[in-house]
Amino acid sequence: MNSNTLVQKIWNFCNTLRDDGVGYGDYLEQLTYLLFLKLAHEYSLPPHNRDTRVPRSCDWASLRDKTGEPLEAHYIKLLHKLGEEPGMLGAIFFKAQNKIQDPAKLARLVQMIDAENWLSLETDVKGDLYEGLLQKNAEDTKSGAGQYFTPRPLIQAMVECVQPEPKKTVGDPACGTGGFFLGVHEWLTRKDSHLNPSQARFLRHETFYGNEIVASTRRMCLMNLFLHNIGELDGAPAVERSDALVSEPRVLVDYVLANPPFGKKSSMTITNEDGEEDRDALTYERQDFWQTTSNKQLNFLQHIVSMLKTTGQAAVVLPDNVLFEGGAGEKIRRKLLETCDVHTLLRLPTGIFYAQGVKANVVFFDAKPKDGKVHTKGVWIYDLRTNKHFTLKTRPLKRDDLQDFIDCYHPANRQRRKETERFKYFDYKTLVARDKASLDIFWLKDDSLDNLDDLPAPDILAQEIVEHLEAALASFRDVAAALPRSGEQ
Repeated sequence: MNSNTLVQKIWNFCNTLRDDGVGYGDYLEQLTYLLFLKLAHEYSLPPHNRDTRVPRSCDWASLRDKTGEPLEAHYIKLLHKLGEEPGMLGAIFFKAQNKIQDPAKLARLVQMIDAENWLSLETDVKGDLYEGLLQKNAEDTKSGAGQYFTPRPLIQAMVECVQPEPKKTVGDPACGTGGFFLGVHEWLTRKDSHLNPSQARFLRHETFYGNEIVASTRRMCLMNLFLHNIGELDGAPAVERSDALVSEPRVLVDYVLANPPFGKKSSMTITNEDGEEDRDALTYERQDFWQTTSNKQLNFLQHIVSMLKTTGQAAVVLPDNVLFEGGAGEKIRRKLLETCDVHTLLRLPTGIFYAQGVKANVVFFDAKPKDGKVHTKGVWIYDLRTNKHFTLKTRPLKRDDLQDFIDCYHPANRQRRKETERFKYFDYKTLVARDKASLDIFWLKDDSLDNLDDLPAPDILAQEIVEHLEAALASFRDVAAALPRSGEQ
């Protein structure tokens, strides 16, 4: 069976399960469990003969020989037992549950996976199949999985600008399904790249350090990495299931590429004495943070600075409010400009993220020694937002849409940059003299304000209106959350 036929087969069965109320996310989880067990089974056979550490009572053979209710009962027991195992095995099956209620369809899925020799498939085929399912899950707005999915063309452009080198470490404190890790892996294994055996081993086992607080997303990330030849069945997970913001990083890395979760406030759900749920602002008392704040984005920015070696580089997706917010936001911006070399800012267009109402940017900066000097000389800003119109369905962002930015970024030698209509330089004195040291700078004229004949297509215009309303609503929610409740002083 060729790869296209296999992909179509997997998709068709997913659609069958959706008729029973099994969404893409649930399907992906079940596929992850079963694929992992089948791969472990294949590795245990000649010529590999590996000890995969899967208990015999829970291995693939114990699963495929059953049907009907005995299969369902065994599957539920198997998921629970494997979730208690150490290492990658326990990470994949942590709190795993059966979401396929029809034993006949569970048996059909087991048979479908058993029919293939997955190790014989090229890494690209296995990886592309899983990535395709992840993207489909992100497109399913009801699942909310879009917040974990960064547009792949944007990841490719960010990686191409940073140009990670072999035997260097890469971190992502909110890695979702592993998109940035795969972007770096793709860059380092591109056709004109020739890794020696030592570099290849380092890439597979020692390059990536991630955090993902949501267990189901973490397991999909680990499987995504594994299918792309990162990590081992019997090794330690490259991604910790923890809140990265709670404590100082244990490992300093050479690069951070990240898109921290959208949403301004860090919060936790608590239950009061009356049994009613409430959300309480969550602040992180960190000695290495410049400011204590409940703003999640500002906390992630501070944490990313703390993750970098003094020679480290970062490229981080951040919402507009991080560029202009006063109070803690202004103090953190000023400290960032002083202590790091903030050299590039990409203003992203709306309509490219699955989470609506997002106005975001990519901030590129280099870590520097703590020597008391001001390290930002000036910031180059590229405006990909003004007079640019994208939607997820009819006009999605493509890699070619970012080529001019990459050319202007000039990864080979940033000293040779030149200003263009969309790419402008602002020196440090100009920036810190602005109100609140705001980096929310734009200079291009919005053509649609003057020329009604030049308006975008109706569907794009409608989507942009939705984006603006969603962004405004999110801001109002933040204001409302900060107000004292009635009866409070």
